Amino acid sequence: MIDDVLAGYPAKAAKFRAKHVKPNDPTGSKECEVKSNIKSRPGVMTVRGCAYAGSKGVVWGPIKDMVHISHGPVGCGQYSWASRRNYSHGTRGVDNFVTFQFTSDFQERDIVFGGDKKLAVICKEIAELFPLAKGISIQSECPIGLIGDDIDAVAREASKELDMPVVPVKCEGFRGVSQSLGHHIANDAIRDIVLGTRDTTRQTAYDVALIGDYNIGGDAWASRRILEDMGLRVVAQWSGDGTLNELSTSHLAKLNLIHCYRSMNYICTTMEERFGTPWTEFNFFGPTKIIESMRKIASFFDDTIKEKTEAAIASYQPLFDLVRNEYRPRLEGKRVMLLVGGLRPRHTIGAYEDLGMEIIGTGYEFAHKDDYSRTNPELGEGVVIYDDPSAYELEEFARRLKPDLMGAGVKEKYVFHKMGLPFRQMHSWDYSGPYHGVDGFAVFARDMDIAINSPTWNLFQAPWSTAA
Repeated sequence: MIDDVLAGYPAKAAKFRAKHVKPNDPTGSKECEVKSNIKSRPGVMTVRGCAYAGSKGVVWGPIKDMVHISHGPVGCGQYSWASRRNYSHGTRGVDNFVTFQFTSDFQERDIVFGGDKKLAVICKEIAELFPLAKGISIQSECPIGLIGDDIDAVAREASKELDMPVVPVKCEGFRGVSQSLGHHIANDAIRDIVLGTRDTTRQTAYDVALIGDYNIGGDAWASRRILEDMGLRVVAQWSGDGTLNELSTSHLAKLNLIHCYRSMNYICTTMEERFGTPWTEFNFFGPTKIIESMRKIASFFDDTIKEKTEAAIASYQPLFDLVRNEYRPRLEGKRVMLLVGGLRPRHTIGAYEDLGMEIIGTGYEFAHKDDYSRTNPELGEGVVIYDDPSAYELEEFARRLKPDLMGAGVKEKYVFHKMGLPFRQMHSWDYSGPYHGVDGFAVFARDMDIAINSPTWNLFQAPWSTAA
């Protein structure tokens, strides 16, 4: 089937793409290894984002008590404005700036003469207009790198003058092959300027930092409730509903818990090397993975935490059973294809399987080799795995595999609606959520049921149903 789809390309393109599409081998054999983190094929309408999207849109944007300047023309900031649904506590415009868009609004004269002076004025204006802002990040767009503006020097001077951290982030969109490099650049900026710069007067043996959870639809709050039920103290959230102070003091946590490995593994390894802080991955999608992850986390602590963890699991079980009993009969045997970012193509597998659903194809926008090696054991033999697929590939795989549900991003959503295929937007939960945690499983199950079993689809026919 894979060869049949790729045969639609010219020979050279087909040979290139054949390395990126493979049938799964749960043992992770070399023959089924998927090539990844390579520049998209020229001329292909890729689903990937850019380095700016990875830095500002993912890592820095959810930090609520800082102002994040989209430094460059207005379009990048406008397009990424509040589109991720990063929920956060606080008063908008006073101590919470997540839903704002700040831009230096580059014009032609700024390209010609440079924007350093303009950026310095903007930093001063922000300090005057928003006195409770704890810091500023400067998120560079493509023109900044192309014209060679020195945002490092501007940030240093502004930081001294305003007596607050001003963090330059060189995340121009042309850097790297996807938003993944933007994550790395953002992590490095935090490492170099923010991490370990503050202390705290209170520490406990049960302090943990919640890393790589961006609170989309309230996900981080759902994760935090589980950790607190286990008896743990969450001292930092990176970066959904997070603060500058939490980032500055995270090195004091006893354990870092990483949800999105792809976007935040860099800072976890930094803290391990620099401060000796251990870290572990967790997955709070669906009962099976929730329980597995809770016990894994508890193994790092004493019997007090282990006992509280088992008590929490017992208290969750009735709700898990209730959700399964209601939705599994309606979803049993339904087949799912996924194409998401750098985590959910593998992390949501267990939640679907808890509802009796089957993953028949999955892939990433910007995964690296180690993401695919983590994915292989989670999938069955022969499941199609695709890296950065083109629109043509994804549509053709859907026509041949005939899924009951497609889970991908907003760019793909309406294509599959027109194909008569139920669809869920799995980047920001289609305006729903949370999907993490105990209550999130109920929301997840309800949304999958609504998507697949809506009577709307009786008015459509998928192309293959009338192909003959």
